[in-house]
Amino acid sequence: MVEVLKNAWKLPDLRKKILYTLLIILVFRVGSAIFVPFLDPVAVQGLLVGSEDNLLGFMNTMTGGALGSATLFALSIMPFINASIIMQLLTVAIPALERLSKEGDEGRKKINKITKFLALGIGVFQAVAFYITLRNNHAVMHTEGFEGFLAMITIVGCFTAGASLIIWLGDQISDKGIGNGISIILFAGIVSRLPLDIYGLIQEMQVRENGSYANYIFVPLYLLLYVAMIGFVVLMTNAERRIPVQYAKRVVGRKMYGGQSSHIPIKVAMAGVMPIIFAMSIMSLPQTILFFFGITEPGPGFWGTFLRYFNQTTAIYAIVYFFMIIGFNYFYISIQYNPIEIANNLKKNNGAIPGYRPGKPTSDFIYNSLSKITLIGAMFLGFIAIFPIVFANITNIRSMAMGGTTLLIVVSVALETMRSLESQMMMRHHKGFLE
Repeated sequence: MVEVLKNAWKLPDLRKKILYTLLIILVFRVGSAIFVPFLDPVAVQGLLVGSEDNLLGFMNTMTGGALGSATLFALSIMPFINASIIMQLLTVAIPALERLSKEGDEGRKKINKITKFLALGIGVFQAVAFYITLRNNHAVMHTEGFEGFLAMITIVGCFTAGASLIIWLGDQISDKGIGNGISIILFAGIVSRLPLDIYGLIQEMQVRENGSYANYIFVPLYLLLYVAMIGFVVLMTNAERRIPVQYAKRVVGRKMYGGQSSHIPIKVAMAGVMPIIFAMSIMSLPQTILFFFGITEPGPGFWGTFLRYFNQTTAIYAIVYFFMIIGFNYFYISIQYNPIEIANNLKKNNGAIPGYRPGKPTSDFIYNSLSKITLIGAMFLGFIAIFPIVFANITNIRSMAMGGTTLLIVVSVALETMRSLESQMMMRHHKGFLE
């Protein structure tokens, strides 16, 4: 990775793209430090204390702490991510959108435009919901000028404008920088919290007042597991099953086409982090709703018991969370990959899988292979998601510097960006340049 960056820096055009990307990241971090008017950042930060196990805590992590500080980029790219997920589901459910997705670059541009408008609507909804949550909190409600109509319009407008600006910044990185802009901004937001998380971990390593053991003995184990986890994520992210394909020879005029061998790559973690986001959103929704109504601690009654037995530290939560990730992984793969369509495309291009006849036998083989790989990928995602929960219960360390979900995002974006750099360098035909 270091060699790739060093060699890319030698090319003037790639150097400009890298510097432009860093400039956009700097703008993003500056916007994440600009406080929204009429809000008390200290009071807002205190409001989110104890929300680490619900949707607000997850959003605060994804935004690099901007949500907890009530800054201009408090919503970050979460509205766009939610809109993208909704559009992926609608593309399968609505034939018009499915036809649009198959029209090449023009179709993708139209879908991207629709996604941005949908993200704007989701951003307005989330901004209003966050404003109502803040207004209902006593620590923020008595802030001077907070309850006025002008304050409401200003707060909601700032949150929505910040979300729209981030989408624009992401597009600028995609057009003039390196890698996918939205992924780069998400990467920057997560990594920006790393120093604060490490400081919290160091604080938790202190000797406890009740005379229990010092958690310092787990530091070497923690570091080894962390490095091993990064290596495991890199290995599984790059792992793929290659189905061999043989194309028949055919003569067109005086030229002969086909006859070469190829393969269909099926990645183990082809769904990425989407199943985890789906499962986490569903699992944290009840706790988030209770948080809006001021129920944050276990106590008497039904909802207090619910919080006691169904929070992020319990075995029940981990087991349900694990199986939900497996289910959502199968669901996401089923709407993204169609074995019958793949088999038909192979048949149209005179391609065949050795040992299987074109048509149904080929589609059945692809379906069976896809099911096995999907199961392995689902188990991998489930392990990555529940590992922090298991580790926290075993070692009693609750402040992991980077959870499994965020680690998966960071590693995936880093690998994707490196592949983008390598492909752009290869296009310049520098022999041995990557070595």
